Amino acid sequence: MDVMPKWVDIIVVPLFSLFLAAALSALLILAIGESPIAALNLMIEGTLFRSAGWGYMLYYTTNFIFTGLAVSVAFHAALFNIGGEGQAMIGGLGVALVCLFIPWPHWTLAIVGASIGAALFGMIWAGLPAYLQAKRGSHIVITTIMFNFIAAGVLNFFLVDVLKPAGSMDPASANFPASTHLPTFQDIAGIIGFEKAFRSAPANVSFFIALFACLATWYLIWRTPLGYEIRALGKSGPAARYAGVRPVKIIMIAMMISGALCGMMAINTTQGESERLILNFTEGAGFIGIAVALMGRSHPVGVLLAALLFGFLYQGGAELALWTKIPRELIVVIQALVILFTGALSLMVRAPLERFFISIQRARV
Repeated sequence: MDVMPKWVDIIVVPLFSLFLAAALSALLILAIGESPIAALNLMIEGTLFRSAGWGYMLYYTTNFIFTGLAVSVAFHAALFNIGGEGQAMIGGLGVALVCLFIPWPHWTLAIVGASIGAALFGMIWAGLPAYLQAKRGSHIVITTIMFNFIAAGVLNFFLVDVLKPAGSMDPASANFPASTHLPTFQDIAGIIGFEKAFRSAPANVSFFIALFACLATWYLIWRTPLGYEIRALGKSGPAARYAGVRPVKIIMIAMMISGALCGMMAINTTQGESERLILNFTEGAGFIGIAVALMGRSHPVGVLLAALLFGFLYQGGAELALWTKIPRELIVVIQALVILFTGALSLMVRAPLERFFISIQRARV
């Protein structure tokens, strides 16, 4: 059977999809009278040639790593977890409760407690639609979308009626104690003598937790019996059941791991950046995680690289909005094109490339 080389599927297809998105974006920029070359140079200079730009890019990247890994774990079990936004919101609630109501002597202990709280709350929230899928047959896409809206209502209730300080008009919790504040990259750079590096950038030590999550996810999926069962169920449900895999158990576990990873995104945004719980702190990262997982082919290394790309696009888009006449709406369209070509239209790109490389293989025979 003719099969396209694996390296083409992993490397060439995403890069070609990205090229198509960039080409169409360039045409849109030309249509409004701006130079796409100048826009690209500004994105690169503002993001990669300034330490503050790196700090913002890595801040966004941290969010996308967590949500991309979450979607990837669910993908391996043939589940489409589209509820990352809601799971991150509930994870943020877990972070806030842990940081506000437990006296932590030092941030090194607080980040452990916050990680456990975020993962536990996100896990429970993802476990509810997982149970409905596994036991009642409710479609996971429908239930997770619904739970996003329910999570937004739950978060709003806690911020307005429970956690908001007396006399405050801002729907946000009180500021977390100073002992729970995470060191930023600027703080770390200052310790080693680079006081001006990463100035005012929100990137913090939760980035290293995200990197550890990549390693842990790789080990789970490819080096453990549980990971084998998850992949087996995702590849062929009937074959997995015949081999003794229990679908209810695997669906529940895969979705709860996915929810835990989404919840842990709140360590970066809630404990690390805002240092309090606020509305809309997820900023769409739960949905971006879907594109990150698709572009990264559900592999932790691919997810890391895709998260870096989307972090670059987010920070580069901010640079364009600040220094050019390109409207913010067009920047959102450009980001959407990248998501469209690397995610929804990846099969459209894959098909002609597959035919091309298979024809080359046949010609060599």
